[in-house]
Amino acid sequence: MSNELAVPRGWNEASIPSLTGRRFLVTGGTSGLGRAAAATLSSLGAHVTITARNATKAQGVVKSGAARDVLEMDLTDLASVRHAASHVSEPYDVVILNAGVMWTPYTLTTDGFELQLGTNHLGHFAFAGLIKNQIKERLVTVSSLYHRYGTFGNGSIEEIRQRCEGQGPYSAREAYGDSKLANLLFTEEIERRRDTYGWEFIAVAAHPGWSNTNLFDAATSTRKVAGAVTSLVSRLLAQSASRGALPELCAATYPGLGGGEYFGPRGPGELRGSPKLVQSVPKAHDVSLAKNLWRVSEELTGVIWE
Repeated sequence: MSNELAVPRGWNEASIPSLTGRRFLVTGGTSGLGRAAAATLSSLGAHVTITARNATKAQGVVKSGAARDVLEMDLTDLASVRHAASHVSEPYDVVILNAGVMWTPYTLTTDGFELQLGTNHLGHFAFAGLIKNQIKERLVTVSSLYHRYGTFGNGSIEEIRQRCEGQGPYSAREAYGDSKLANLLFTEEIERRRDTYGWEFIAVAAHPGWSNTNLFDAATSTRKVAGAVTSLVSRLLAQSASRGALPELCAATYPGLGGGEYFGPRGPGELRGSPKLVQSVPKAHDVSLAKNLWRVSEELTGVIWE
């Protein structure tokens, strides 16, 4: 990561130059941050493909002009991930791993993974690994301030595997924290490996701060009273999805990145504001933890990045 890079104050959509002729793929592009990012990229002339579970909803995004193409994909089903990846026949300049779930009730994916780790990390790990040769410049992973609460326990392979498979006592918030920590460990590990394996793209990450998206709706089903309050407060006080999308847009388009950069809002507590370079917690730079997570991810998904 470049220590000299400084994003100007007030950086926003208007700061992005024309993207005519450039191709972007955004996962989870039918609502929230993904739709906002896709709409901005499209408005600047980019060819944008979104992924979506709901084809009808996705077509509405296309009709609105926020995207050009749709790739049907359910990150909770590795068969769907593989099918989608098999249809990525042309390269993309930038792929943004944006889709995610938060604070969900205890649920296992089709493949037996805890839902949040399965969606936010393992599904994306598999998809990106399957299309890595079609990524030309950047792979952007969207994390969260909540990565600070991720631990993966003692960080052993056994502990990571158990958490990915939803074994043991379940806390929706702990699982979410683990999944968002995984996003940053994944980014760092790509940066450590890309020269060895000749991957053309750099890996960078971003977080949206406190943004009003549909992610908070899941909280109402895990902790009804507290969740409802959180959802209401977010609607009243959090920044809009379009503002929350600025850090991932900056990660996707800002010139001169070297790889490993992490963007978030510049306001107090990184909750809102224009994007800047931010720091993750030390755990996100734990080399042993990242290697163990990578090994478990390859084992569980069957996707070998080499």
